[in-house]
Amino acid sequence: MILLQGHNISRTFGSDVLFENITLTIQDNSRLSLVGRNGAGKSTLLKIIAGVETASSGEISKPKTVTMSYLAQETSFSSERTVYDEMLSVFEVQQDQERQLRQMEAEMAELTGADLSSLMSRYDTLTETFRHNRGFTYESEIKNVLNGFKFTETFWGQAVTSLSGGQKTRLALAKILLETPELLILDEPTNHLDIDTLLWLETYLKNYRGAILIVSHDRYFLDKVTTETLELSRGKLERYAGNYSKYIALKAEKLATQAKQYDKQQKEIASLEDFVNRNLARASTTKRAQSRRKQLEKMTRLDQPLADEKSAHFTFSSATASGNVVLTIENAAVGHDQEVLSSPINLDERKYDAIAIVGPNGIGKSTLIKTIVGKLPLIEGTIKLGANVAMGYYDQEQGGLTPANTVLEELWRDHSTTPELEIRNRLGAFLFSGEDVQKTVGMLSGGEKARLLLAKLAMQQDNFLILDEPTNHLDIDSREVLENALIDFDGTLLFVSHDRYFINRVADKVLELSASGSKLYLGDYDYYLEKKAEEAEIAELLAREVEESSGQAQPSAYQASKDDQKWRRKLRREIEALDDKLQAFDKQILEIHTAMAAAAEDFVKLGELQADLSLILAEKEATEELWLEKSEALGD
Repeated sequence: MILLQGHNISRTFGSDVLFENITLTIQDNSRLSLVGRNGAGKSTLLKIIAGVETASSGEISKPKTVTMSYLAQETSFSSERTVYDEMLSVFEVQQDQERQLRQMEAEMAELTGADLSSLMSRYDTLTETFRHNRGFTYESEIKNVLNGFKFTETFWGQAVTSLSGGQKTRLALAKILLETPELLILDEPTNHLDIDTLLWLETYLKNYRGAILIVSHDRYFLDKVTTETLELSRGKLERYAGNYSKYIALKAEKLATQAKQYDKQQKEIASLEDFVNRNLARASTTKRAQSRRKQLEKMTRLDQPLADEKSAHFTFSSATASGNVVLTIENAAVGHDQEVLSSPINLDERKYDAIAIVGPNGIGKSTLIKTIVGKLPLIEGTIKLGANVAMGYYDQEQGGLTPANTVLEELWRDHSTTPELEIRNRLGAFLFSGEDVQKTVGMLSGGEKARLLLAKLAMQQDNFLILDEPTNHLDIDSREVLENALIDFDGTLLFVSHDRYFINRVADKVLELSASGSKLYLGDYDYYLEKKAEEAEIAELLAREVEESSGQAQPSAYQASKDDQKWRRKLRREIEALDDKLQAFDKQILEIHTAMAAAAEDFVKLGELQADLSLILAEKEATEELWLEKSEALGD
């Protein structure tokens, strides 16, 4: 079923065209991501689709009954209610129905005969409606979503107005999820979320029954949640089947094919033109030359493929080599004003290591970074740098910039002996060219300030880079350029990031911080997740062994425990098989949608495809019900 269609959507600002002739279709099972450079118009397009803004031309059409919720990138969510009451307001219809049921139950004791039969019939009808409206589960849904977004019971009685900006954004997203609209439109939903919450949100959205349209710079998140990618570039929208990683591969293939076809046609044109020029004036060959000329005139000329939009070109290199030991941390405690966030922290970082620091929000990741670079005092323990270590620091708060300086002055004042041309060339590599270098720092966007800080860091040529959330404010293209630069860096890295895709590409080790200290994992982010899952399983087995050895479990209970483990393993295999089946259904649905688009004028074929689609959607719904039933039974 089609939920929404956009026809020839354009958005202009005076004579400037942001995008034009955008056409898109959102089906009831769509899992769409919208990608593109900063400034391409992604957020504007989302607002037009959501009805928050009006297109300059074109139209959005959707059935009147379709429900839709939109999360803005910078939400101004506020309420006088408590956190729990705000979530409860989503279910006012269910609460009213519940009151009616309680009233009916009270009346049943006073009625007899036909009146009672009539009341019982209305009661049964309302009960079924109440069940269909999630009336029996809405309270557990509220608690599940609030806990998923790290709003524990201590927050439930707090006024929404007392929350921080980041907490309000998370609460706004929680409320939208509870509304369960048929179409979710989310602009940067992963902002302000730690990795644990991101994992929870990914699982929730993968099992969401409505359609989803997402803008996000979190490529790992897009890979997990989406199955189609819309690219907004140079004012045009193009669709790719597959998640973000698949889109990257398909786009590269497409550009290569277009370039090959264009080159082939250009050679054919040159050959035909050469034949015409050589033979048109000769009587014996003029007819053949005229035929070739007509062939040229009728030929549909391919446009020269556009090269990728201009990208930054980050490079980092070290002026001198450090010793083998770069950083040693022993039994460190970090925090603020003697309030310890994490302890004990231990780390032995060697030359060429690339270590990512992960952990929940508020555990002290940035605090550890600031303590290492000397911006915060160490509460306990020792931190030592090795021989010949030159340390460079990237501050996510962008505090190392002078707002009154121009971009050129910001870089040149630290390197006054460097020729201006070299400074300008370096700024050009970070996408500051022409008049851009005369902008004042205070007028720059967050992304521009991030690129300027990275340019300053690159000029220092340090051999040990310490980076605090370096991908914040950067669009996906700039993140990928930064990743490649850090992979090629001939020094040592220590960084904090919530970008799991970035961690996977750059890090070769992961340091996890918790309230009880640190633990080092010798691999990338995916390896870290695998080991965490193994540790959780081992901990569960050990807990059972302790219970059994304490004498609380009799031999029969031990056998029951073993049987339970066996049943759980079987259930997990069945759930994995159902997951695979659901993915296969998604692939089939995607193929049918592609076939329907290709057969837009063949109504007989469209009817056949629609029948196939309806059958598959019915099978998918039954499979989802079975998946949910088994997942609830597993209870993990």
